[in-house]
Amino acid sequence: MSDTITIKEKKFNRLITIVSIIVPIVVALLFGVKIPNVKPLSFLPPIYAGINGLTAIILVIAVWAIKNGNKKLHKKLMTSCIGLSLLFLIMYIGYHMTSDSTSYGGEGLLKYIYFFILITHIVLSIAIIPLVLRTYAKAYLGKYEAHRKLAKITFPIWLYVAITGVVVYFMISPYYTHV
Repeated sequence: MSDTITIKEKKFNRLITIVSIIVPIVVALLFGVKIPNVKPLSFLPPIYAGINGLTAIILVIAVWAIKNGNKKLHKKLMTSCIGLSLLFLIMYIGYHMTSDSTSYGGEGLLKYIYFFILITHIVLSIAIIPLVLRTYAKAYLGKYEAHRKLAKITFPIWLYVAITGVVVYFMISPYYTHV
């Protein structure tokens, strides 16, 4: 039994490594692609900011659920968070492939705060991909102790990424140009 889990885990880890490398590269490449003659999807930023906010709320509820012994609810909520993250990513790419990037227009200390939040958000949003996938895989394989250990690292980073996604949106939203 444990040999089967080890083989499955190695396969998962290989796949997780590939996905964790390919997703940021593809996103970066698609950032430079503009679809010509398509109406900009300028309505998407508040929607995907809302998805980030919803993800943060569900993450907290999922932790509450598992601390109260509700494994079934915890699993559903965490699976929902992964689904929401995928939906966010699709919308984010769609927006950037149809719209020009928006520059932050604030000045002074707020500008430095914005860029600090933005940069940490971007770096951690890349780092969270393998963490989420490995944490999920540990639970899927029934390695609950390893899952718990990794979740203690994954949860606060994922929560930070979700919350700062909303913060970044609110800080830059006055500077969006709606076409």
